[in-house]
This record gives sequence, structure tokens and C-alpha cells, in this order.
Amino acid sequence: MKLAVVGGGSTYTPELIDGFARLRDTLPLTELVLVDPAADRLERVGGLARRIFARQAHPGKIVTTGDLDAAVADADAVLLQLRVGGQAARQQDETWPLECGCVGQETTGAGGLAKALRTVPVVLDIAERVRRASPDAWIIDFTNPVGIVTRALLQAGHRAVGLCNVAIGFQRKFAALLDVAPSDIHLGHVGLNHLTWETSVRLGGPDGAEVLPKLLGEHGDAIADDLRLPRPLLDRLGVVPSYYLRYFYAHDEVVRELRTKPSRAAEVAAMERELLTMYADPALDRKPELLARRGGAFYSEAAVDLAAALLGGTGGSPVQVVNVRNDGTLPFLPDDAVIEAQARVDRHGAAPLPVPEPDPLYAGLIAAVTAYEDLALQAALHGGRDRVFTALLSHPLIGQYAYADTLADRLIAHNREHLAWA
Repeated sequence: MKLAVVGGGSTYTPELIDGFARLRDTLPLTELVLVDPAADRLERVGGLARRIFARQAHPGKIVTTGDLDAAVADADAVLLQLRVGGQAARQQDETWPLECGCVGQETTGAGGLAKALRTVPVVLDIAERVRRASPDAWIIDFTNPVGIVTRALLQAGHRAVGLCNVAIGFQRKFAALLDVAPSDIHLGHVGLNHLTWETSVRLGGPDGAEVLPKLLGEHGDAIADDLRLPRPLLDRLGVVPSYYLRYFYAHDEVVRELRTKPSRAAEVAAMERELLTMYADPALDRKPELLARRGGAFYSEAAVDLAAALLGGTGGSPVQVVNVRNDGTLPFLPDDAVIEAQARVDRHGAAPLPVPEPDPLYAGLIAAVTAYEDLALQAALHGGRDRVFTALLSHPLIGQYAYADTLADRLIAHNREHLAWA
């Protein structure tokens, strides 16, 4: 079994390698190819990857290359984890929106749109090359913004499923709070990528005992602290929102915070420099503890589980939270919208399971952001300042023409080198 990782020079990659090594019975890889144009980073990450495999006696071969076509040839699955423009572009995404009083974040609001515009054309080019080289390969997209990128892939006819680690993070957290195995936790996870709510938490499966009220009653303070939202809000909602909902529920508070501290991009860039120094140490043969602060917790386990299920392995969970075509699951959305929900996953793909229709409080925001994502995708595919302006105007965190006008000009100015039409 061959799997290629596009963006294999990422400092995330040792987390993924560790998962492949620990869970080799779930996903029996014979060849893992890390592909990245950044040769220096790739050499350091690839060296550590081989040492992790050797330490855990994994029999698979790890190959590093800058040749995308060679990397994806005969691959069974291709995992995308790239960042167009690197941390420098992320730094811009997180700062210039603040000048207009709007949240600066890499996947939400104006910064998220900028990332989509840079990313979608590159991902679609990669996907076409995968289709030519390995037409039966599955594409697993971990590249943000996952919902928009996955929608672009599916609309172009690619065999693709989107993946995010928010749900598996909640599953692990709730399991720890309740002192049960993670596999005992079934989430009522509904919404869009980075716009989701846990409306149900059941023990033992979708028909198990509902424990969300108990969870909120006994551990509400801890959950609220993690989300950085007030406990009374969780009590009033009776659900657990994704931490990305803080950008909506406490937008102005977040903007004030972001204006008074270093950006997350600056923090991550500093961590990456330290991690890459560690990775160059020939004695290091495990993922360092610092990597946990980089983000992407449980990413490797989610990726292994999804790849195993899509490739027909015996270890992959048949039901997983993924990004998938709506196809009537949420009746107020178009069928081709991409939602994030529990789905049945097998070698034929992912099919969302039925979910109760969300409360209007959530459905309204889901519908609004879906409309924005559609307009964002049109801007990414076809370009043009008018499309950028329209997408910004439609976003619930922007919504005023003066802001949209100014943000459109700043987005284009900061991203011109990545926008072929600009």
C-alpha cells in the first residue's frame, strides 16, 4: 500500500509519521512518500520520519522527493497538507483584517477567504495530476479551509474526502472527562468545517445513552475554559460549540485581544524554527513534546482511520466525522454543499448519516456561511475583485459594504503574487 503526503516537509508530518508507525496494523503501509518543494525542510523531516519508523520497527519504506508526479504515481491515497505562501502568508491573513476591525484568522473571515483564493487553484492542479497518475487514488484533504477546498475537489469530480481534527479532539476530551474509552463516545456533530456544534454525546454508539447534559453539568467549567467562552452561554445553548464559534459569539472581544498580542502565525513560525532544529538532530527518533503545541492534536489517528476505511482495510472505523457532500442531509442546504458530520466510510467513499435538523439558531448561521463558501469558491475559481467583494460582503463577520470594499483591496494587495488574475 502506497500513500503520498503533499506538504510532507511540514513540521506537522512527524505527528502523522508517529500515527502510521503506531497504527501499522490499521494501515499497513509498504511505501510512504513525502513530497515538498522545500528541500531543506524535507530532508530534516524525512530523516526524522525514517528514524521514527526504525525505532518502532515499521517495515515500510519512506521516500522523500520534490517531484509531485513521481510521488503520486501508483499511490492508493494522497494526503494534502499544504500551505500556499507559508507562515508569511498566514501572518498577513491574521493581521490586515484587524485594521478594519474584523477578526484576523487563517480560516475564518477575510483571512480565510485569502487562504482559499491562494489554495484552491493549487489543490485543483495537484488533484488533476493525481487523477492522471493514479485515477483510483483517494485524496484526503487536511488543507484549510477544508470545507471550501473539499467542495472544489468534489465539484471537479475527484475522489476526495475532507478531514479535520476538531471532532476527534472533542471525542478524546469528553472520553477523558467521563473516564471512558474514546471509542465509546459517539458525537452528534453537525455543521460546516470550523463551524460545528456537538448537539449530542452518546455512550456506546448512536443509540447509546445521552450524556451531554451530564457532561455540561459536571464539567461545564472545564469545557468553557477550553473554548474560552462563558459557562452561562454553554448552559443556555445546551450544546458544545467548536472553539471556532468564539469568532462569531465573541467577535469584538477577540479582535481586541488579537490587537494586543503577537499573532498565532508568529508563535507558530517560532515553534517551527525550533522544531526544525530538533528534527536535524540524528539522535532524535520520536516526535518531540513541543509538537503538541504546534496544533493538529490527534490528526494522525484521524488520518490513519480515514485512509484505512477508504482503502478497505480491516482496522478503519466504519463511521467517522468527515467533510462530505450534503446530499440532502441538511435539507436547507444545496446538495453540493460540503458539511462536516458523521458519515459511513468505506472503499466507495463517505456517505453522511442522517442527523436531526439543527435548531434555527445554528441552521441560520450554517446557511449563511454556506452561501459565503459558495461565493468564496467562485472567487477562487474565476477571480476578479467583484467576486472577492461579494464573498466578503456575504460573510457574517463582515457584512458591511465599506468593510468589504476596503478588505477586498487589502486582500488583493497582500496576495497578488499568488493570484494569477490580479
